[in-house]
Formats: sequence, structure tokens, C-alpha cells
Amino acid sequence: MEAIGIPWFMAVRHLGPPLLLLAVGGALLVWRRPARPGLVWAALGTNLGAAALPYLWIGLQLLTDQAERTVYGLVLTLVQPGVATVAWLLLLAAALTQGADGSGRGGEGAVGGSGKAERTHENIG
Repeated sequence: MEAIGIPWFMAVRHLGPPLLLLAVGGALLVWRRPARPGLVWAALGTNLGAAALPYLWIGLQLLTDQAERTVYGLVLTLVQPGVATVAWLLLLAAALTQGADGSGRGGEGAVGGSGKAERTHENIG
């Protein structure tokens, strides 16, 4: 990172939380499968992409010899929050869409999907 003028601690500071979110979110996706796992994976990846965008942008500017043009920094200032917003909208869509069974929850492993309340009520009466 020092080759493009950015200290390593800054990269860790900006990329660490999205990487941790990707690891924890991925573990939760494997452990508790939601109704729309593809949207959640897309949201986690888009969030990481939004965090990495400034570093990719600086690298691209250095490769194309456009590092002195400040108008490109303004474009990135407008694009990065938009990409982060897309990540949140994907996660919101995954949370609000219904599964194949008509519920907002995932398949077999979801909480409340066992039907124990109905069986208990049938056994009593």
C-alpha cells in the first residue's frame, strides 16, 4: 500500500470492518440459511467493494497517470456512498422478501418452523 501512497494502517482501518462483516456474515449464512442467501452474499460483497473502492480508484489513477486531477476525487466522493447504499438496499431486500413457503424466514432450520405449538395443542385436546 505504501507504493500508492497509503499507509498499511489506513487500509486495515478502512477494510477491516467490512472484511470482519463478510467473515461473520458468511458464517451466519452457513449456520442459519435465510430465505434469500444470494441477496445477502451480494450485499456483503458490495459492502466490501464500497470499502475497497478508494484504493482501487487510487490504483487506477496511478496506472493511467491521472492522479493530479481532482475532479476524479469528486466522482469517487459521490460514487462510494452510492455503492454502500446499494449494499444496504440488497440486505433490506433480502430481509423483506418472503421465502418459498410464504414466510419471511428460511427453510427447515428457521426458528418457529417446526410446528410444535400445533402438535402440543392437538395432544392436549
